[in-house]
Amino acid sequence: MSAIEINAGQLGIRYLIDGSQTTSLGMFELTVPPASNVPPPHSHSNNEEIVYVLEGTLRYTVGSDTRDLSPGESMQTPKGTVHAFSNPFDSVARALITLSPDIGAQYFKDVAAVVNAGGPPDKSALVAVMSRYGLVPAAPGLAQADQKAV
Repeated sequence: MSAIEINAGQLGIRYLIDGSQTTSLGMFELTVPPASNVPPPHSHSNNEEIVYVLEGTLRYTVGSDTRDLSPGESMQTPKGTVHAFSNPFDSVARALITLSPDIGAQYFKDVAAVVNAGGPPDKSALVAVMSRYGLVPAAPGLAQADQKAV
């Protein structure tokens, strides 16, 4: 399978392995420009996630643990744990994301349809897409990706 390129707002997703049809693991490259709009803190009902930074610095929060990840560093998000990310730095961040089981490229295509529609994204439509794929937005104040890294 060749890579699937998806742009969702300012974020770039290059899906390398779509395991959603086989409930296998999946992998995509995520590109996050500085000060990008990013998804709200959320958890996955059905998926575990690992982020591995390839380039730049990505601020990543899992539960109450916030770290600024540099190339070669990673964090794991257990199923059901609130997590978030941001890039408050001056250069583009790129990370390899692995999901088990995979959520699939179609999720990001559906998100892109909402956020690329023009104007501010329709939050209720975005939450509806997230819910269809087992993503649960966090209550306000949980896993704030813009909090100071430790």
